[in-house]
Order: sequence, then structure tokens, then C-alpha cells
Amino acid sequence: MSADRDRQPSPPPRWAAECVDDFVAHLERERDRSEHTIRAYSGDVRACLAWCAVEGCDDLTEVSLSLLRAWLGSLAADGAARATLSRRSAAIRSFFAWARRTGRVEVDPALRLASPKRQRTLPEVLSRESAAGVLDVAAVAADDDDPVHLRNRAVLELLYATGIRVGELTGLDVDDVDRARRVVRVLGKGRKERVVPYGAPADQALGEWLERGRPRLAAEASGAALFLGRRGRRVDPRQVREVVHALLAHVPDAPDVGPHGLRHSAATHLLEGGADLRMVQELLGHSSLATTQIYTHVSLDRLRRSYEQAHPRA
Repeated sequence: MSADRDRQPSPPPRWAAECVDDFVAHLERERDRSEHTIRAYSGDVRACLAWCAVEGCDDLTEVSLSLLRAWLGSLAADGAARATLSRRSAAIRSFFAWARRTGRVEVDPALRLASPKRQRTLPEVLSRESAAGVLDVAAVAADDDDPVHLRNRAVLELLYATGIRVGELTGLDVDDVDRARRVVRVLGKGRKERVVPYGAPADQALGEWLERGRPRLAAEASGAALFLGRRGRRVDPRQVREVVHALLAHVPDAPDVGPHGLRHSAATHLLEGGADLRMVQELLGHSSLATTQIYTHVSLDRLRRSYEQAHPRA
């Protein structure tokens, strides 16, 4: 059974409860971490300290590097994925670095705690034909002038045109879109703001949504949200995922990639079209160029497959 299964957060031992609460407050107020990151790090730290208590620790200062390594080893033995182990290792390093800075421990036991290397897998992407196909499906559906169908078309066009994350898309307000310059202001990870351009098809879809769709769904609860659900509230990532999966089901041979697959596809198609890697990094909001470089491998992998299918001496 996987150690990354759905689980109730482990309560920390009594000697660590207040310290963990202070660490969570630090993440919220000083580091301005996302709700998702705070929830994950909090759960990881609580689980680790609860495990250490079972192993005989009666105080935070009794936690050692060998004990932390043993905790990660137990998770790996239970089938935890490399990505899960890497995140938990990062959470523990962050916690003990903070504990050392704030005088809760004199020595940081996690200073030399290594993260397992994450297994980099190439993301599944749409071909250019499949990307055009799903956008055509959305456009045909929007011909009935149903406001939700107009919204869906605008959502897909914007996701593919910009490569933004689904959470970034659902967080957009009307004022974040500058149609005169055809750019959208995005609040990304770490609350870093960036401006991303989009093309004419996305602008047309956005215009029809803003002029004929959104006004018919807007309600008191809508606020400034750009994309709304049928009840007038801001659309959430789950709704967007359902829309993308449903529309892709109408495209023959298209992989069921979801919104993040549209992001991968946009990046891959940009690089295949000759875009500069650093420009793609800026568009996607990656803090490291190494993250963006995976798309060069995607492009080469697709090129290799095409070569092997087409060349008589492959």
C-alpha cells in the first residue's frame, strides 16, 4: 500500500505541538506560502515528529539525522513515490532550518538530509492537430450561445495560448486581462506576478465571453472573477479539469491530458516553433531554467519518433 495514500494528518507529540503551530504561522505570514504548500508541509512535519516520538524522542533536540533518514527509509519501504519523499525531505529541512534560526534547536539535524532524486518523466502532450481539434470542439459547442459554453471556449483558448496553470487561470480577475495589448497579468507560485501575451483566437473567445457570456452569469457573489460557474461564483480548478477532459473526449486519438497537459503542449509547441528557451521559461513562470528544459526533451522525443516512422534507414 502506498505511503502517499489519502491519510488523516498525524498529530504531533505534545512536546512539538506548539512549535509546529508556530512553524505553520511562519509559512503563512512571513513566507506567504500557498495554502496547498502549507497543508502539505504541516502534514509532513507532524507525521515526522509523531514517528520520532514513537522511536523514543521526548524533545525536539533529540531528533537526529540518522532518525530522519530512517523515517524517510520507512516511507520508501511502504512504497512512497520519489516525488513524495522529495517533498517530505524538503518540508523537514525547512522546519529544522526555521527551528535553528529561532533558537528552538542548537544544531540542525536536517542540514545534511538529502532528497532522493526525482524521476523525471516526459509529460504527455497533445499534437498540434489534437490541440486544434479540441479548440474546434469548444468553438462549435459555443455556437449555441450558452454562456457556459462561451466560457469553456475562452478557458481552453487562454490555457493553450498562455500555458498558465489552472490555478492561475481560475484566480484571474476581469481587470487582469488587457485586451488592447492582448496580455494577461498572472499571479503565479510564490505570489510572483508575470505578464503573459495571448493571440487573436484567444482574444476573440475572451471578447465573446465578456460581452455575451459573463454578464448572463454574473451575480452578487461574482466579484471581479473573470471566469464564473452557472451560479455566478468564481469557477474552480476542478470545474476546469472536468471541462478539459470532457472536450478532449471528442477528439479522436487525443490523450486525456487535462489542463496541465495544455500547459505542457503550449510549451512544447512554442519550442518546436523556434521560441527561445528563456522566453518560454518566463512565459511559464518557472523559477529555474532546468524545469523548462524538460520540454526540449519532449520535442526531441517527438522528433525521434517521427524519424523512426518516416526514415527508411531509421
